[in-house]
Amino acid sequence: MKFNYSAFKAIYLHEMDRFRRTLLQSLLSPVLSTSLYFIVFGSVIGGYVEKIDGISYGSYIVPGLLMLTLLTQSITNTSFGIFFPKFNGTIYEILAAPISTFEIVLAFVGAGASKTLLVGIVIFITATFFVEVNVKYPLLVFFLLILVAFTFALFGFLIGLMSSNFEQMSIIPTLIITPMVFLGGSLYSLDMLPPFWQTVTYFNPVVYLINGLRFAFYGVSDFNIWISISSMVFFLIVCVVIVSVLLKKGYNIKS
Repeated sequence: MKFNYSAFKAIYLHEMDRFRRTLLQSLLSPVLSTSLYFIVFGSVIGGYVEKIDGISYGSYIVPGLLMLTLLTQSITNTSFGIFFPKFNGTIYEILAAPISTFEIVLAFVGAGASKTLLVGIVIFITATFFVEVNVKYPLLVFFLLILVAFTFALFGFLIGLMSSNFEQMSIIPTLIITPMVFLGGSLYSLDMLPPFWQTVTYFNPVVYLINGLRFAFYGVSDFNIWISISSMVFFLIVCVVIVSVLLKKGYNIKS
């Protein structure tokens, strides 16, 4: 079947236009929260913390804060993107159109990932106003940002697809993702934890994502970079499999 670029473009641009209409809200909140993190943690707490792996504390937390933004924004953007058509009934217009399931998913996930990457770039620029950020492997950073954005945008699509109300959509980003990021070494090195909590942290998948991004920035990590990349690819495959199964069963999207 030939790829329906026009239908894909229509959904993608519609989602990006919604982002444009709420641009101030979409960018102001993460910028303010990131600025507060640097003021409180980078300036105040950083004054009492020595360099970690030869990196100033303010610079050390940049990958963790960036990962926090990527995870929450990619999930939220895509879950709301697919949930609103279900909520207001416009999903039936999409289902009636000559567009395949793959094109629908790609449009929503692609738009969600694009919005997340734009916010991530703004967060990175914001960080440079507070601390010195030297990227050691820029191509690896670019690759990881895209991989994380698309993987968790697909995860957000799953959440929006399976949620029946707004409360259900907010549970995972608020009660699961955010705590996992803070417990995943976003603001500290795992070596600073007691042995017991280090062991517990190894079961947190987000810790591998943060360390992978930190390696790309500064060349330091608590794990091998291939472990981080493998964990992201594995989660992407899991999301693809789950989405495929749900869509084959006709789970609110045309098969």
